[in-house]
Order: sequence, then C-alpha cells, then structure tokens
Amino acid sequence: MNWFLIDEKIKAWLNEDLHNGDLTTDYLIDDSVQVKGNFIAKEAGVIAGLEVMGRVFQILDPNIVLENLISEGSSVDKGDLIAKIAGPARSILKGERLALNILQRLSGIASQTAQYVRLLEGLQTRVVDTRKTIPGLRYLEKYAVRVGGGFNHRFNLSDGVLIKDNHIKACGGITTAVQRAKERIPHTGKVEVEVETLSQLEEALAAKADIIMLDNMDIPTMKRAVELTQGQAILEASGNISLANLRAVAETGVDIISVGALTHSVKALDISLRFIEES
Repeated sequence: MNWFLIDEKIKAWLNEDLHNGDLTTDYLIDDSVQVKGNFIAKEAGVIAGLEVMGRVFQILDPNIVLENLISEGSSVDKGDLIAKIAGPARSILKGERLALNILQRLSGIASQTAQYVRLLEGLQTRVVDTRKTIPGLRYLEKYAVRVGGGFNHRFNLSDGVLIKDNHIKACGGITTAVQRAKERIPHTGKVEVEVETLSQLEEALAAKADIIMLDNMDIPTMKRAVELTQGQAILEASGNISLANLRAVAETGVDIISVGALTHSVKALDISLRFIEES
C-alpha cells in the first residue's frame, strides 16, 4: 500500500468534511469525553479497507486506539464484530463518516469480486477489473478487487497499449494501429486490440497483436474465436458480463474476463459503528 498517496487523500477527504469544523460535535461533546465502540457488519460480505480506516483515525488523533478483530479479506456474516475503537469521542465522531465510507465502499467491491471469483472455481480464466472507477478512488478500488480475489487490468493509460474502436477508426484500421504500436512501445510491452467480429479477430492475429479483447460477442462467436486463435494471443472477453453469464463465458476458453461492474456500480457493504454504553 502506498501510504504517502493514501495519507494525502485522507487529509483531503477530512478537509472536505471538516473544512469549517464539526458544529454538532464541537457544540455538544466536551474534550474530556472518552468512548468505546464496535464496528458491526449488518450484512454478509468480504471486508476490505481496515488499514485505510485505521489511518483515518490516526491522522485525526493518535490517541484513538483501533483494534481489528478480523484480518483483511475475511468473510463476515450479519452481526459479526469487525473492529473495536476507543478514544476521545470528539475525534472518533469527526472521523466516523469518512472511515465508514471507505470501509463500506471497499468491502462492497471485495464482496462483489468474490462472487465473480467463486463462479470460476475449477477454471483457469481470470476475472479482472477495468478503469471504470470513481475519480480519485482508483488505487483503493483496484486494491479492493485484489482483496476479493480478482486481478487488475491497466491502472491508467500509461500502463499498456489497448487499441479500442475509436483508435482503430482514427488510425484507419487494425493492422495500421497494431503496427504503429509495435514500432513504438518498449521491448517489454504488449499490444492489446479490441475486436467486435471474427474478421477483425483474424486481422488482429495477422498483425501479431499480443492480447485480443472480444467485445460484446455472444457465446457461440467467442467459442469460434478461441478455435481460430489457437493460443496465438491472449483472449479477453469484455462487455455485458454479469454473474448470470460469467461461467458460460469462461467455458468458451477465453483467458481473461474484464468486468466493469466490479467497481462502477457496486453496492457498499452495510457496516455501522455503535458506541457502547458503559455503567
């Protein structure tokens, strides 16, 4: 984890929430008040983001003590205790929402990814994410995919060459696009190209593309694409992939399935922080 990056983001997010202070907490709670609390799962899922949540509270107030009761990537059921917290009430209340937002979002991504991964048990096909992430959260969201058992595609546009439909149109064709990329990338690089038809697949193979993305192809067409490729390139299936069709897509023989839904429309896992009333 790149904590230099994460800490800077946390400070910016805290500033967003505390720019002019916390009127409710500052008016109601005395500096001397100490509290204890529990983080509780309100539904089943996979937990991701515990260390990041801890950094929120440490940056706010080093006097806060957070004890994780489970490890990162653990599965939880409704009602399970995730972590305990103790310290100044003022500081905990000021960091509560941000900490929960991060933990819930990342756990939601990890939980959804785990569902996709489980469906591919026994197969060699990998589930990978996409760049369909919330701006500013990509590093953490892709981390959560890994916690859920998935793999990462490109982190950003400088991570690799991926020639898509508009690149092809702008270049005048697949062959020209692949050739230009091959001439300019480092010797360690690979060229991926998106195709929508079997004729485009054949052109990409002839151009020696390293990876070929099968975009929005139906199952019979993907099977034929695997037969035509015969291992000459890595095949990635993409477009309209869901839990309902994932296994069938993998059984065509493709190597990778990229799923935008791992990050772009995920539901946050329901988690709450409850203070403990002490006699």
